[in-house]
Amino acid sequence: MSKLTGWWRNRSSAGKVELYTRWSFHSFVVIEAFAVLAGIAPEGPRAVTGALLLPACLQITLCGLLSSRALDRVAGRREPPVRLAVALAVLTSALAVAVLVLRSAGAIVHEGVAPVLVVNTVAFATGSLTLCLTRVRYMACVPPAATALVAGAALAAGLPAGETAGYGTGVFLTSLLLTLACGFSSWLLKTVYELDRARELQAQLAVAEERLRFGRDLHDVMGRNLAVIALKSELAVQLARRERPEAVDQMIEVQRIARESQREVRDVVRGYREADLTVELDGARGVLSAAGMDCRVEVEVERELRPEVQSALGWVVREATTNVLRHGDARTCVIRLTAPEGGALTLVVENDGAPEVPAGPPGSGLAGLRERLAALDGTLEAGPLDGGRFRLRARIPGGQLRGLEARA
Repeated sequence: MSKLTGWWRNRSSAGKVELYTRWSFHSFVVIEAFAVLAGIAPEGPRAVTGALLLPACLQITLCGLLSSRALDRVAGRREPPVRLAVALAVLTSALAVAVLVLRSAGAIVHEGVAPVLVVNTVAFATGSLTLCLTRVRYMACVPPAATALVAGAALAAGLPAGETAGYGTGVFLTSLLLTLACGFSSWLLKTVYELDRARELQAQLAVAEERLRFGRDLHDVMGRNLAVIALKSELAVQLARRERPEAVDQMIEVQRIARESQREVRDVVRGYREADLTVELDGARGVLSAAGMDCRVEVEVERELRPEVQSALGWVVREATTNVLRHGDARTCVIRLTAPEGGALTLVVENDGAPEVPAGPPGSGLAGLRERLAALDGTLEAGPLDGGRFRLRARIPGGQLRGLEARA
């Protein structure tokens, strides 16, 4: 069953909206085809019917093709299909005028054939053309323009005023309905894709900001020491060329500064890798809630944890939060931290919306977490569950915990 539904569940929110919208417009093609063929059927196998069948089928095909190309444009994968839109507009206008002229000349006998052909072809064409437009004021001009075209052609063909009004009213109402539906669908799909790109950009900016912070800290620590090492090395070279004994003292000082720099770099890296568990839990709740998810944090720990344990679990929370944001399409997330008296400390991060097949090769984040937890004899398990859920569980033995005073 999962293989049958995986094509839908493994898509992002934007992909699901696009797929639903695309197949909705594909169904419009089927509806128009049935309506047109049903409208031509009363005429029977007459010459005029055969003459209208080919351009009508071509017009239906162009409507479906233009809708598909226009949706690609909305998703940002294609340029606006201007030529295809012009071709559809010209063909639809010519077909509608031809039907009205044939109706006025008496070539179309049945009264219901001409209205069905004109109203359906023009209305569905206006819907497809609306998808190509980017501004609401342009979309608002489509139904009046289509109505004016049909009414003017009917009057020019010599049809009675009452019949002309009927054509105009039918075209206006159906064109207005399809213009509203297609315009809203275009706006919705564009908005969903913009939100999806914004979320991805937010994750990239967060990573870039963290890299800049680490680079800034490293520069602040190493900049002065490297400058001093360069100056003292240059001085030692000059003293050595003069065979001055002070050169040895300068090199000893360079050696001392280099060792001091090593220690400071280790301190920076250690500070960079340390994470406060409480801060990370609050941050995870805030970030996931801001992303539109229902995030619930449950903490059942009544003893203070060692700094090493807090740091390791803090990084587990941070990495899990990043994965929830960047992978899948989660709507709910639960972060549960439990440590029964005398038992092991367990951190569980579980979310829905996980894809069955990973989008790319596995990264190094989980491997790094396993290394951190291994220093505390801890373990890390991560994998998909039934129902499109994903669980990450970190476990640290109770022997690594230090029971202090109870939390308030």
